[in-house]
Amino acid sequence: MGYQKNTGLNRVVKAFGYSCQGLVAAWRSEAAFRQECVLCLILIPVGLWLGETGVERALLVLVVMIVPVVELINSAIEAVVDRVGEEVHPLSGRAKDIGSAAVFVSIFIVVVVWALVLL
Repeated sequence: MGYQKNTGLNRVVKAFGYSCQGLVAAWRSEAAFRQECVLCLILIPVGLWLGETGVERALLVLVVMIVPVVELINSAIEAVVDRVGEEVHPLSGRAKDIGSAAVFVSIFIVVVVWALVLL
């Protein structure tokens, strides 16, 4: 008997389970992810309170939510690079630096959007 491909609702349930495993792994192993999640717990209600229109509220909330998403991608990149090899290599360093830069840019976007909406 060969490999059975997950389809339909079974695939959705399995995908949800894998996503939950990823979130738990990130929470346990990534301090930056935990910090960003705590920041989201603070800034999302503040953004909902400070936004005067639905669009403003959406902007303030959604840009904050982008940061942990980018952090998850950065953590995945770092995990793959570390899995491939522990030796120092310029491409490994570049991959990690670019992932880190993506997190920085996402945080910068939060600052710019909040400043533009609130000021």
